[in-house]
Amino acid sequence: MHPTEFTPRPTSIGASLPPDDATRSLSDEVVELARSLPGDLRRLTVRSGDSAIEVEWAVEDGPTVERGGAVRSAPGVRDAPVDAAETAVPDDLVAVPAPLVGTFYVASSPDADPFVRVGDAVEPGQTLGIVEAMKLMNPIVADEAGVVAEVLAGDAESVEYGQVLMYLRPTGATQ
Repeated sequence: MHPTEFTPRPTSIGASLPPDDATRSLSDEVVELARSLPGDLRRLTVRSGDSAIEVEWAVEDGPTVERGGAVRSAPGVRDAPVDAAETAVPDDLVAVPAPLVGTFYVASSPDADPFVRVGDAVEPGQTLGIVEAMKLMNPIVADEAGVVAEVLAGDAESVEYGQVLMYLRPTGATQ
């Protein structure tokens, strides 16, 4: 679906009510935003009551940092030039990449303990950190069980899409 294909959704069966100026302004801003986003949109949902915006792209996978260091982006996503030394992942480790550009936080608040420290065992789905982008806190979670081997990104540090935040040693890998 392309942003030019968006049509107003009727609010009642058979007739569409004229939107007020605030709703029209929001609608115009959302369509402008959708047109500026890279890639093909699969779905765009905007709700006015309690304000929710959902965007889903046709390609849902993020960057993949494979063992051996290769960084592979989702189809249709252009790779930024990356220094090979930055992407070299030791064979016994798994890289945890930033899924978006933002600010990395090691804890939920400045006075809280870090989500993980070097040497901590982690389980699949466990929060490893947070990347804040546009006032939204995006949790970074473990894809597999392992032990935190190294944390590369510092607290409140700006991170780039695909940048390695930390390394995990998968459970069962030699120390």
